[in-house]
Amino acid sequence: MFKKWREKKVEDTKNIEEQPNTSPEKTNWVEELSRSNDFVNDHTSSEKTEPFWISYFRTLVMSETLHRDVVPYLSESHSLDRVKNNIPIQQTIVTSDKKLIKEKLLQGFAAIRLTEQDTKCLLVNVANNKFRDISFPMMESTALGPQAGYVEEMDTNINLIRKHLPSSDLHVKEMQIGKLSSTKVAVIYMDSIADKDNVETVLQRINDVQYDHISDSSYLASMIEDNTNSLFPQIIPTERTDRTIAALTEGKIVIVVDGSPDVLIAPITLAESVVAMEDYYVPWLIANYLRLIRLFGLCVSLIISPLYIAVLTYHYELIPAKLLDSLVASRAAVPFPPIIEVLILEISVEFIKESSLRLPTKIGTTLGIVGGIVIGQAIVEAKLTSSILIILVGLSTLASYTSAIYKFNNSVRLVKYPIIVMAQLLGLIGIVIGLNFLLAHLLRLTSLGRPYIGFYPFRKNMFKDLWVRLPFWMQKENPDNLRPQVKQKAVFDRRSPGPPSDFDE
Repeated sequence: MFKKWREKKVEDTKNIEEQPNTSPEKTNWVEELSRSNDFVNDHTSSEKTEPFWISYFRTLVMSETLHRDVVPYLSESHSLDRVKNNIPIQQTIVTSDKKLIKEKLLQGFAAIRLTEQDTKCLLVNVANNKFRDISFPMMESTALGPQAGYVEEMDTNINLIRKHLPSSDLHVKEMQIGKLSSTKVAVIYMDSIADKDNVETVLQRINDVQYDHISDSSYLASMIEDNTNSLFPQIIPTERTDRTIAALTEGKIVIVVDGSPDVLIAPITLAESVVAMEDYYVPWLIANYLRLIRLFGLCVSLIISPLYIAVLTYHYELIPAKLLDSLVASRAAVPFPPIIEVLILEISVEFIKESSLRLPTKIGTTLGIVGGIVIGQAIVEAKLTSSILIILVGLSTLASYTSAIYKFNNSVRLVKYPIIVMAQLLGLIGIVIGLNFLLAHLLRLTSLGRPYIGFYPFRKNMFKDLWVRLPFWMQKENPDNLRPQVKQKAVFDRRSPGPPSDFDE
């Protein structure tokens, strides 16, 4: 038995010795990268004894920059350090690290070597960084205020932030995540204002992300939220620079992901769903009116369909007599109970919305308008639902889009379905139970460990710009829920004399 074990061990040892070492760290990086057809490894001279050899991915580099600012400086035989000093490009590195060379080549750098066998090379940044120009925010458009939205290039987005906050106190921490995508991520905060615990929490959670590719900031947001199973976002995306600047000056953390036009903001509260940046560009009374309209719209979207089911199923006595007559006449020929009516219309609206989003813009807009009218009229004529329910579901759909943050719209659209089921089972009591469960869930939610609900625990200075907005002269402190290092943010003296009036003597 020992003899067989010894022979097997010797055979296994031979097999291990015979296997070639194919580790990317130990193989030649030129041979490894040359397996891809878009990799170029050229000699700049017709004589192989002459320098230089240049390697790059032609799909990642800017050809014009390469032939204008790099190739003309390789005509003479001199060292890489001298070439580095002559090339009019700032981002250059001389290294022999194979891992760094491959990493930079995949980012759009060109590798220059004196001879083909050299391990030492000069890395020059000639990356093709063409992206779309800065344009209007698509999802958060306003009639007033700045109209510059973020793009898919991280450095451009950071430039927009620094342009509006030219302060040395603005710190940027960059890192790379994603095993395959190596996505660049920047964490931005005001060092003297932001709570250190919040900053460390964000940095630690991002460093702990283990995923092959990060295509968008939404990937990262869903991975670092406190409760990833909740329907409500605990980190909000924005494409507006003014919202980002306001968040930074209050002590919030901003996360910029390369390749995404949306910047993440944390921590947040539920009240962010009704806060639009246009509120700060109009008088505070008008801003409060608009916020209350948005809040009322979200409540209407949440309970109007369950209320219809509960009243018609269990509580006819709550309907006024004149309205009851028209309601009974409208539902006389409808063969389905109220819950089936509601589900038919609600799901039909979802079909129309999804199809209009997936189709080209012109076709989608036409389909949304015509489809809604035609299908709604056909459903009423076919006696599948009542005409009153068409009005209620239409109002509910419009109200669901009053939120200033798109992700909250999706949350309200989905969370009302459990309440619809509860209304069918228990009537108004079921609606109350469903709302209580929703409130309990919101009370338990946190954003970076900070209370999500906003008004609990009670902090007086938070209510100066939460569900309502008070005048700027009353907003003298940063919100306490963010634990800012600097609480005072403004000094106003309402007693100071103003300009002379025509009525002054």
